[in-house]
Amino acid sequence: MDQFMHAPGFLGTNANLAADSTLIAMIVIAALFTYGFYLARRQRYEAHRWVQTSAVILNAILVLWMMILPFRDFVVRDQGGPRPQSFYLVTIIHALVGMSALLFGVFVALRGNNLVPQFLRFRNYKPFMRAAYTLYMLATLLGVAVYITWFVLIPNTPAFQ
Repeated sequence: MDQFMHAPGFLGTNANLAADSTLIAMIVIAALFTYGFYLARRQRYEAHRWVQTSAVILNAILVLWMMILPFRDFVVRDQGGPRPQSFYLVTIIHALVGMSALLFGVFVALRGNNLVPQFLRFRNYKPFMRAAYTLYMLATLLGVAVYITWFVLIPNTPAFQ
């Protein structure tokens, strides 16, 4: 599996298969969140709940599986560095926004499925859902910026040894 994921990517950049697959998966997850938003606007709340909950779970899996280790290795430990300042800046901003989106989104999804204690429940659900959606979309856009910075703009592409 390790050799497969580190094979050359398919998007024509310096990225490997894992990075290209992660980018495409995150865009699909963003589309799922947008479809869930559409369902809520159409007052199809049960379908909305299922779509949003699925998107939150998929996003959490992808973040835990494909994003934390590259951040640790290439930003925190600076493996293969040093790199241009933009590499670190865009990645750290993405990590902060992305982690906020993940934690807040998981909380909102748990709340939407009545899986939080009573004292953590809120009545007006709309602003919380909209804030979570906005954070997820911002994190996705920043993720695209990270991909472009890491695999298009800088000559010293991060690679696992």
